[in-house]
Amino acid sequence: MEHTFLSPTHRLGFGCMRLPMNGEAVNLEEFTKMVDAYMARGFNYFDTAHVYLAGQSETALRECLTSRYPRDSYILTDKLSGSCFQCQADIAPLLDKQLAACGVDFFDIYLMHSQSAESYRKFQQNNAYETALKLKKAGKFRHFGISFHDTADVLEQILTDHPEIELVQLQLNYIDWEDPAVQSRRCYEVCRKHGKPILVMEPVKGGHLATLPPAAEKVLSDLQGGSPASYALRFAAGHPGIVMVLSGMSTIGQMADNLNCMENFQPLTDEEVNAIAQVSGIIRSQKLIPCTACRYCVAGCPKSISIPDLFACMNAKKAYQDWSSEYYYHHAHTVHNGKASDCIGCGKCERICPQHLKIRQLLKDVAETFEGN
Repeated sequence: MEHTFLSPTHRLGFGCMRLPMNGEAVNLEEFTKMVDAYMARGFNYFDTAHVYLAGQSETALRECLTSRYPRDSYILTDKLSGSCFQCQADIAPLLDKQLAACGVDFFDIYLMHSQSAESYRKFQQNNAYETALKLKKAGKFRHFGISFHDTADVLEQILTDHPEIELVQLQLNYIDWEDPAVQSRRCYEVCRKHGKPILVMEPVKGGHLATLPPAAEKVLSDLQGGSPASYALRFAAGHPGIVMVLSGMSTIGQMADNLNCMENFQPLTDEEVNAIAQVSGIIRSQKLIPCTACRYCVAGCPKSISIPDLFACMNAKKAYQDWSSEYYYHHAHTVHNGKASDCIGCGKCERICPQHLKIRQLLKDVAETFEGN
């Protein structure tokens, strides 16, 4: 059964986890320009969460979108994050707080955020799904779903337990398609089996598929068919059952490239599919850390280690072997934050990581690479 409630003209969604910034604050002037450019081209889907940018994502949407456009001109998705409630009684007031932060009376879609075996237990223990459905009946939102980061077996269990779920947001990109940890293809197949429409997150894997190693970039540039990011978006959008592909756009340039790609969407050709397979092989051969820079791990780190930034330095060193990764490690990302060697092994980061990375061991590898001498 295909979806009936979400049939957008264009399938590029504006993911609001990575917005233009002035230091620690959202650049509202730049974000307004991006919202206007996006809406002017006929795109209208926005995705946020209370935990994005420490609450600034929601309030920036109020300032730049919802206070400036009619309510029926856009689709707005928000989420219930496990870190934002401690008991069932917290859920309804939190949702009201989110509605006020976004400046709307209802959300079009409300997702149980970042569901995994561990987070699902907390949601079940606090009757979060049942509470959310009562709030849906009260008119707080129109459609109910989940965002998901775990194995296909866990997704199968959740969708079996809760057939009332209307749609699923999945991490789906060509690197994760056959990855044994993310299980993108298998999770996609579970959604298709249950007839759930799919929202795609991380189609460009946190930007990693937009800036490729030179050998991989050459494979795509030889096709002369668009940017590396455009191939990633088209791969994600080309599967049956995909109703929206989210992109975390933080510059006008990124937005223009994505809009041009998705305005008149064309699935990948056989030649392009083969090129993507070559690119995947090149990327995997470098054994880069598959961190998407969601930054969920940073807030709870007792040593204030900026983990995604240190992983980015490690990946840059592996991919490009230039001096800049050393410079950024020592003179930017560890000046006011902890070094990789400061890790005390508490494991808080691993418990919240959507990619299920072995962060403690990876930090040891980073420390050996950048601090070994």
